[in-house]
Amino acid sequence: MKYINVIVENKSRYTDNFFTYRTDRDDIFVGAKVIVPFGAKNRPKEGFVFEVTDNPECSEEKLKDILEVRESESLTEEIIKTARWMKQRYAIRYFDGVRCFIPGGKPAREGRKKEPYKDVEGKYNRPEALTKEQQEAADEIGKAVDEKKQEIFLIHGVTASGKTEVYMEVIDRCLSLGRTAIMLVPEISLTGQMIERFAGRFGKDRIAVMHSRLTPRERYDEWQRIKEGSAPIVIGARMGVFAPLENIGAIIMDEEHEATYKADMTPKYDTVEVAAKRLQYYSGVLVLGSATPSVTSYQRCKDGIYKLIELKERYNKTPLPQVEIADMREELRKGNTSVFSSSLYRAIEDTLKEGRQVILLQNRRGYSNFVSCRECGKVMKCPECGISLTYHKHGKEGESLVCHYCGREFPVPEKCPECGSRYIKFFGTGTEKVEDEIKKFFPQAVTGRLDLDAVKNRKDVDRILGDFSKKKTDILVGTQMVAKGLDFDSVGVVGVIGADVTLNIPDYRSCERTFQLITQVAGRAGRGQKQGLVIVQTYDPENYAVTAAANHDYEGFFNIEAAQRKIMGYPPFGDIIMVNLTAPEEETAWDCAKRCRLYMEKALSGAAKEGDLKAAEGKILSPKAAGGFRGRNSFRYYLIIKCPKGERGRYVYYLDSFSRILLKNKSDCTVGIDVNPYSFY
Repeated sequence: MKYINVIVENKSRYTDNFFTYRTDRDDIFVGAKVIVPFGAKNRPKEGFVFEVTDNPECSEEKLKDILEVRESESLTEEIIKTARWMKQRYAIRYFDGVRCFIPGGKPAREGRKKEPYKDVEGKYNRPEALTKEQQEAADEIGKAVDEKKQEIFLIHGVTASGKTEVYMEVIDRCLSLGRTAIMLVPEISLTGQMIERFAGRFGKDRIAVMHSRLTPRERYDEWQRIKEGSAPIVIGARMGVFAPLENIGAIIMDEEHEATYKADMTPKYDTVEVAAKRLQYYSGVLVLGSATPSVTSYQRCKDGIYKLIELKERYNKTPLPQVEIADMREELRKGNTSVFSSSLYRAIEDTLKEGRQVILLQNRRGYSNFVSCRECGKVMKCPECGISLTYHKHGKEGESLVCHYCGREFPVPEKCPECGSRYIKFFGTGTEKVEDEIKKFFPQAVTGRLDLDAVKNRKDVDRILGDFSKKKTDILVGTQMVAKGLDFDSVGVVGVIGADVTLNIPDYRSCERTFQLITQVAGRAGRGQKQGLVIVQTYDPENYAVTAAANHDYEGFFNIEAAQRKIMGYPPFGDIIMVNLTAPEEETAWDCAKRCRLYMEKALSGAAKEGDLKAAEGKILSPKAAGGFRGRNSFRYYLIIKCPKGERGRYVYYLDSFSRILLKNKSDCTVGIDVNPYSFY
C-alpha cells in the first residue's frame, strides 16, 4: 500500500494543503493526476500527487482510496518541484502554480485534433555562413549545452544583428543531443513570423505553439503533442515557459526586456525566474536576447550573474539607421499644429516616391486620449473603472467613448453632463487619428493599422502583417506592436509620433521604456540594403533617453539610468513589493492594510533587534486606495514596500505569514503580492 499527499483543485483558500490518500498501485508517482473523493460528501475532485510515502502521518482508518489515475494528463516531478517553488517565491496557492502547467479544454475525438498554424509554409533562407560574431556566440552557448552547464547568457545585439540565427543554432545543438527547447517571444503577434522561420529550418511537425489566443481545444491538443514528445521545439509567448517538455536543453527569450514577460494576473510570476528554475533541474542554458537589454539584466552581467555576448554589427553590414529628433515645440512656433513635423512629412513623401514603406509608431490607441469640458474642466470617465474614456472615431458603433480597462462603450455627449456646456473638446492623439491624417495628406498610399482595436484574433494580426510583408500596404500605423521583432527589408522610414507618451508615465521605468521603444522601432528601418531613417518627435528633445536612443548609445543610457536607480534603491539595486488588500467592505480593506503595515514594521524591528540591520532597512509606505480598481462588490487598498537587495525572500515570507493570520481568523480580506510590478495603477 502506498500513501500519497495530494493537492486538490479547489477554489477555497482554506484547502491549500496536502490531503493524504492511499492506493494499492505501486507505480504511483509524483506528478500523477488523480481523481479523489473529497469532503464530507466524497465528491470526485481532480488533484496532483506531490509526495509518495510508505508511512502516512495520520491513522490509516481516516484515509480514503483514490478513485482513478489519469496518466495522459499527468505532470513530471520537475513540474511539481517548480510549482512548489512558485508557491514560496510568489506567495501563491499550490494549485495556482500547478494550473500554469495544465492545459485548458478537453481531448479531441479520434482523428479530430486541432492544429493551429496548419497552413504555415516554412520560409527560411539559410545563410551560407554565420558572421564571425554570430559564430562565436553560437559556439560559446553551444559549449554550455554540450557540457550540460546551467548558465544564463545575455545576447546584446543591435537590431538586425542576426540574433534569431544564433537562437536556431543553439536549438539545433539541443536537438542533436536529443534534448528539447523553448523559444519565447514577447507578443503573440510575433509568433507567426517565428513559426514560419523555424518551420522552414526544422520542419513544422517538430514545432508546437503555446499562447493565450489558441482555442481551448487547440491548446489541449498542442499540450498533448508536447507531452508525448512529438514536438521537441515549443514556440510561444509568456505561457510557453510552462510547456510540459522534459530534458530541456535551452530556453530562449527574445526581446527579454519586454514587460509582457512579467505576469500581471495571479500568479504574478517573472518568466525569467521560472525559466531559470526549470533549467536547474535539467542543467540547461537560458538565453536572453535584446537590442535594448533591461537595466536589471545588464547589471547582472556586470555582477557576473549572467554572461554577456555582444553582436555589434548588422548581419548584412548595413549601417544602423540615421536618427533625427524633431522638436515639436519649434514646430508649434512655426505654426505647424498637425500630427507630423515638417521633417517627417518630407521623409514620408520621399520614401513613398522611392517605392519603399513606412512604419509610424504612436503608443496610444483610439482617436483622442481623453474628452474634457472646456467650461468646467470635467474629464469623461468610465463609471465602472474610474479612468478617462478614449474617443474612438471608428468604433463598432461609429463614434464612441471607450474604456480601455473594461471595454464598455458610451455615446459621445453633445453637452457636458456636469455643467451642461456644449464646449466639449477632444485632447491628444491616438493611432486612429494618425491613420486619418495619413489618408488626408497621402491619399494615394495604402494604410494599415496594427493595435488592439484593429486586431480581434490571431488571423487579423497575420493578415495585417502579411499585407505589409507583401507590400500591399505602404504605411503601417500602430502601437508598440509594430516595434517588436518585425523583419521587413523594404522599410525606409520609421516615425515616432510622440516619444513623450512613455516618457511621462508615472513609473520609475519611464525613461528605460522610452529608450527601448525608440531603439526597437528604429530597428525596423533599413533592414535591407539601404540605410533607414528614423524621426523621433518630442517636446523634450534634451532628455537623456531620447538623445541616447538617437545616438544608438546603450552604454551611455545605462550608466545614467543605473546611477539614478542606485541612489533611489530601485531595481536592480533593491526590490519593490506591491501588496494588494481586497475585501467586500471598504472599511475591512483599509483596516487590513493598516494592520499589514504595522505587522511588517514589527517584523523589521524584530530583525533589527536580532542584529540583521540590512533586513530592517526597508521602507513601508502608507496604505493608499487603489483608484483604478473597480472589483465586483469589493474594495482594494495597497502598500508599496521598498525592499533592500537580497532580502526579498524574507519580506515575502513575512507577508505570507500575515496572509495566513488573516486566513486563520477567517477574514474576508485577501492578500495579493506582486514583486517589481510593471504597473502601479
